[in-house]
Amino acid sequence: MAQASDTPAATAAPVQQLRIYEIFEDTKPHFHARFRDHALRIMRRYDFRIVAMWETKTAQRTEFAYLLEWPDETTMKDRWSKFMADEEWSEIKRQTRVHGRMVGEIQDRTLRVVPYSPQQRLLD
Repeated sequence: MAQASDTPAATAAPVQQLRIYEIFEDTKPHFHARFRDHALRIMRRYDFRIVAMWETKTAQRTEFAYLLEWPDETTMKDRWSKFMADEEWSEIKRQTRVHGRMVGEIQDRTLRVVPYSPQQRLLD
């Protein structure tokens, strides 16, 4: 008899995750270099599926936002845990602190598609 935990993750509804980082003008080039040259590479190691990335600016602050797609919330939490524990990523963050503070407030939102959404998945 199959248990609920035996159900493949692929049958669960996909979720999107929106991450928004406050970034600072004086360290923005260093932030983008770190994300582009290191974070993306290490994230691929843990099966991160980044859909798109943006930079936005308001009168109060500059933000970097990116959208990810995950097969389910369990996978999302597992991969983030592995990424945050990655020794190479920890060392890169330590080394790049010499440039100053690169990230302020971080917003993290899990997005669940509604049944009437015209598109259920963003990536195929």
